[in-house]
Amino acid sequence: MKNSKLTSVKIIESLYNKFKIKSVGTDMTLQKLTNRCVDLYLKDDDFKKIVDANKDLTISGSKL
Repeated sequence: MKNSKLTSVKIIESLYNKFKIKSVGTDMTLQKLTNRCVDLYLKDDDFKKIVDANKDLTISGSKL
């Protein structure tokens, strides 16, 4: 993990719980999902547009 950066992020609890249920029995982890999504966000303009346009999250104290 020489080229990794330890960060702390907040995630909506209900989303995290749904992710845990959906990923049971797979090798997908939150870390893998995060790295893959950031990679796609940087490389794929269509993916970036989809993410940027997603306003379905409940806004809390953090800037979701």
